[in-house]
Amino acid sequence: MDILIKLFEVIFPVFLIIGIGFFLGKRDPKIDTKFITKLAGTFGTPALIFYSLTTTGVNFETFLTFFTYEVIAIILFSFVGIITLLLTKQDIFRELPPLILPNNGNIGLPICLFAYGAKGLGIAAAIASVIMLFHFTIGIFLAKKKIDMTTIFFNGPIYGIIAAIIFLYLDIEPPIFLVNATFLIAYATIFLVLMSLGIALTKLKVFSLKNSFINSFSRIIIGPLIGLLLINFFGLKGVEAGVFFIQCSMPSAILTYLVASMYSPKRVVDSIASTIVVSTVISFATLPIVIYFSLIYFM
Repeated sequence: MDILIKLFEVIFPVFLIIGIGFFLGKRDPKIDTKFITKLAGTFGTPALIFYSLTTTGVNFETFLTFFTYEVIAIILFSFVGIITLLLTKQDIFRELPPLILPNNGNIGLPICLFAYGAKGLGIAAAIASVIMLFHFTIGIFLAKKKIDMTTIFFNGPIYGIIAAIIFLYLDIEPPIFLVNATFLIAYATIFLVLMSLGIALTKLKVFSLKNSFINSFSRIIIGPLIGLLLINFFGLKGVEAGVFFIQCSMPSAILTYLVASMYSPKRVVDSIASTIVVSTVISFATLPIVIYFSLIYFM
C-alpha cells in the first residue's frame, strides 16, 4: 500500500497540471502558448538547469557521467528511430527528433523530483541538459537538413549548462541570491511547461494513426528497454538507475514540434504532431508502470 501511495504522490501533481492546461485549452481554443515557450527557452530552462545541477548535491563527475550516458542512449535511440522510419517510409532526417528526444524536461524533471527528491532532480537535470542542448542544435539541423552553427549562439539552455558546469567544475557554492532567483524561475517554469503541454494536446491533431503508433512504440516501448540495457551495462543502482530508467521512458518532446514548425514542411510537422499526441497519451498508461517499477527496484 505504501508504494501505491508514493506512486500517487508522484503522478498526481504532474497529471493535475497537465489536466489544468488541457481544460484551459478546451475552454479557450485561441489561447496562445508562444509566450510560455519563449519564456521557458530564454530564461526558464537555463535557470532550471542551473538550479537543479548546482543545488541538489550533484558534483561535476556525476554530471559528466550522466551526460555521457544520455548521449549514448540517444545514439541507440537514433539507430532504432532510423530503422523505424525506413520501415514506414518516412523522412529519416526531419521526422527523427521525436523518436530520439524524449520529454525529459516538461514531464521527466518533475516526476524524478517527486519520486527521488533533490538528488533525483539533480541527476534528471544532467540528463535533461543533453536533450535541451540537442533540441536547439541537432534538432534544428535535422529539421532544416542543414548544419547552421549560428543557432548555437542563440540557444539559451547552452548558457545555463555552461554556467552550471563552471560552478560544478570549480566546486563553487552559488550565492544565495542566485539560488533564490533560479529557484523561483525554475519551479515557475515546471508549472508553465506542464500546463502548456496540456494546452498543446488540445491543438495537436493525429494525421496518420498507423505511423504514429509505430513511432510511439519506438519511443515508449523501446526507449525503456534501452534504458534497462544501459543500466545493466553500466551497473547503475538505486536513485541513479531509477532516474535514468524514468527519463528513457518519456514520450516524445513537445519541443520537437515547435522546432519542426519553424524549419520543416507542413507534412513533416503534421507527422511529428501526431507522434507527440499518440506517444503522450500512451504514456499516461505506461508511466505509472515505469514509476512503480522504479520505486520497487531502484530505491
